Amino acid sequence: MSLEVIYVTRHGFRSGWSVDPLTGVYSASIRSPTGIPADPALTSHGVSQARELGEHLMNLDPPIDVVYSSPYYRCLQTITPFVELKQQQLQNEPGTKDTAPAVIRPEYGLCEFFGAAPFDHPIPASSKRLKASFPAYDENYVSALTPSRKGETIQDLYGRVAAAVQAIIDRCDAEGRRAVVLCTHAAVVIALGRVLTGHIPESVETEDFQAFTCGLSVYRRRSMQSSTTPGSGKFAGQVA
Repeated sequence: MSLEVIYVTRHGFRSGWSVDPLTGVYSASIRSPTGIPADPALTSHGVSQARELGEHLMNLDPPIDVVYSSPYYRCLQTITPFVELKQQQLQNEPGTKDTAPAVIRPEYGLCEFFGAAPFDHPIPASSKRLKASFPAYDENYVSALTPSRKGETIQDLYGRVAAAVQAIIDRCDAEGRRAVVLCTHAAVVIALGRVLTGHIPESVETEDFQAFTCGLSVYRRRSMQSSTTPGSGKFAGQVA
């Protein structure tokens, strides 16, 4: 069995932060649970969005076989309601051996996009810290790649997203998964749409793929060829 569908969602509504472009110092008016200014939690509205998203994800066809998320707090917090519902489902079906849908694979290739800069950008909290907040966090998962601390150009972003999603597809194919969900950030949601469909505009400002908070996009495989290099167009997308 090969991967058929990739579900992509953005994290829920979050609190904000700011950065001094000269010093690279990040700050936030509301303290992050991890102590990292650029790693905020969801607002109360975002929490409600995440719960609604979790319920919706439980009813998709084909059902989600495996979960990948950016390791930033807001993304893990967003996908957790779905994972908890899957855990409850597994408890009610004791004969089920596959627990992958009830575990979060933290993929750094899905991390936030930070523009190229002379200073270091923030990184997610440690695995130990995140495991304490999100028990479903898979500490044994090894990310396909990690973005540069100095940030990225748009072409870097496309390359990073293409490499990350290729690794995810390859692993899903090897494991016999039909459907995967990726929880990530706005810029990555847009880049994923462009990379998967092959519709990469000349201008980065082109309004094509939307990245609403807790919005859901569906990409269905239209070719069993595995390449997802930018422009390959092996998936057809739609907003769910």
